[in-house]
Amino acid sequence: MSADQTQLAFDWSCRILSDNGCGFPAPGLQSFLFKPLATVGGFEFNKVMLLALVTTILVVGFFWAAFGKARMVPGKLQMIGEAGYDFVRRGIVYETIGKREGEKYVPLMVSLFFFIWIMNIWSVIPLAQFPVSSIIAYPAVLAAVVYVTWVVLTFKRHGFVGGFKNLTGYDKSLGAVLPLVVVIEFFSNVIVRPFTHAVRLFANMFAGHLLLAMFTVASWYLLNSYMIPAAGVSFVMTVIMVLFELFVQAIQAYVFVLLACSYVQGALAEHH
Repeated sequence: MSADQTQLAFDWSCRILSDNGCGFPAPGLQSFLFKPLATVGGFEFNKVMLLALVTTILVVGFFWAAFGKARMVPGKLQMIGEAGYDFVRRGIVYETIGKREGEKYVPLMVSLFFFIWIMNIWSVIPLAQFPVSSIIAYPAVLAAVVYVTWVVLTFKRHGFVGGFKNLTGYDKSLGAVLPLVVVIEFFSNVIVRPFTHAVRLFANMFAGHLLLAMFTVASWYLLNSYMIPAAGVSFVMTVIMVLFELFVQAIQAYVFVLLACSYVQGALAEHH
């Protein structure tokens, strides 16, 4: 929650039927706004940027520590790193792109998976309590990386004419409907695809954070209003939502990388 909402949420004079006019401090867009932690040269650095930076350090630091001095007989940290790396490599990349073509893209997909997963998981970490992916700029940049990779691979593999056919589904056998198919496929692949790739991750994390914030604040509000049974139900829902979010956070990282692999596979596939 934002600083303003947190201050309101812990105003113990707020309760049902209170006459101070504060009412239920419902979470909203204010939950996604943060005051700058520091301003350097006109650049504002806030909590979300800090979490994104820490995520980068954690991912790079973990894999550096796990594989920096890899051994034939791996230690515990290397075993964990190998398990995570192998999950993405075999479970996503090989299954989607294939072993021969996909091997060179494994580092990118592993980086995307763990970076997104850690950004998401901040939502349930005490003090942090915010999923970085719920700010659209972060999924948009990651989707842009995948989009540029896909377009470059498409034209590199097929040339300009072949790349155009790959992007638009151009096929003479379609006959009179060919112009319509080309327009639809171009719009779907070139314009809609990167948008939906980013929004799918953003929307799930955005909605999940709102639900967690709502049940958390509601638990306090009902307890403060001496509605203890209702507060208990709300608290149980908070716990359930935390467990559900842990599942969704991993699934969203998986889906994002799975789609990225499918785009790469489409770029490498021969057009018929």
